[in-house]
Amino acid sequence: MAAYEPKKNSEVRIFESSDEIATDLAEYISQVSEISVKERGYFAIALSGGPLVSFLRKLCEGPYNKTLDWSKWYIFWSDERAVAKNHADSNYKLTKEGFLSKVPILSSHVYSINDNATVEDAATDYEFVIRQLVKVRTIGVSESTDCPKFDLILLGMGSDGHVASLFPNHQALELKDDWVTYITDSPQPPPERITFTLPVINSASNIAILATGVDKATVVQLAVYDSSDGPDTPTSLPARMVQPTDGKLLWFLDKAAASSLELSDGAYEHHREY
Repeated sequence: MAAYEPKKNSEVRIFESSDEIATDLAEYISQVSEISVKERGYFAIALSGGPLVSFLRKLCEGPYNKTLDWSKWYIFWSDERAVAKNHADSNYKLTKEGFLSKVPILSSHVYSINDNATVEDAATDYEFVIRQLVKVRTIGVSESTDCPKFDLILLGMGSDGHVASLFPNHQALELKDDWVTYITDSPQPPPERITFTLPVINSASNIAILATGVDKATVVQLAVYDSSDGPDTPTSLPARMVQPTDGKLLWFLDKAAASSLELSDGAYEHHREY
C-alpha cells in the first residue's frame, strides 16, 4: 500500500478504546475552549448528533465540570433532523440528555434549530441567527471567506463518508454562498435535514472528526490521505472535502477505523505520543 502524507493542517490520533477517545477528546475540547475564551471572550462550538454525543461524557466529570468557564460557551449544531425536539431522532434531544443537562451551560447560549418551521424556513432562520452573532463577534469571522469562524466544529462520520448532513454526490456539497442549507432527500432517515455547508465547516478555527469501527476504515483512508490518484478516489466524498481554510483538522480514530492507514514517516500520532 502506498504511503501518502495526510492533508496539510491535519493530524490523526489513534486510540485503543472508546474510553481513551473520550478522555483525549475532553482534554482537546478543554484546551480549545480555554484558548478561545482567552483570545475572544467566547467559545462557539458546533456539535453533531449520533454516537458523537456519548464521547463528550468526560467533559461532564471532574475536573472539567468545575474548571471550564462554561458561562462563555455557545452551543450550535452543524446539522439537525427536521423533527420535534422531543423526537428520538433529534440531535438536540440527544445532546441535551447526554451532555447539556450535565454541565452548567446557560440555556440562553444554546442555539437549537427551529422545530416549528418548515425545513427550508428552519435553515433560513438558523443562518439569520448565526449572521447576527457574527455581527457582534460572539462567533468569529473568517478573513479569508467571510464565513462564520466557529472555534470548534465537532463532526462524526458515516461509513459512506458523510459529515453533518452532507452526503456523497449531493448537490448541497456545491453550495458556496449559503451558510446553512436544507435537504429533503437524505439517503438515511429521516429525509428532511438542516446542515452547515462546506464553506462554513472549512472556515472553522478547529475541526475534529471522530470515527470508530472497521466499517469506516476504507472511507477514513480515502479522506485522510492527500492524494487524488487512481480511479477509485471519489471526488465528492464529504469527509474528504473537509479541508480547513485557515484552521486545523484533527481526526480521532479507534484502531478499527484506522486499520487501512499506512502508519509511517511519523505522519500519525498515537495518543500516548503527543
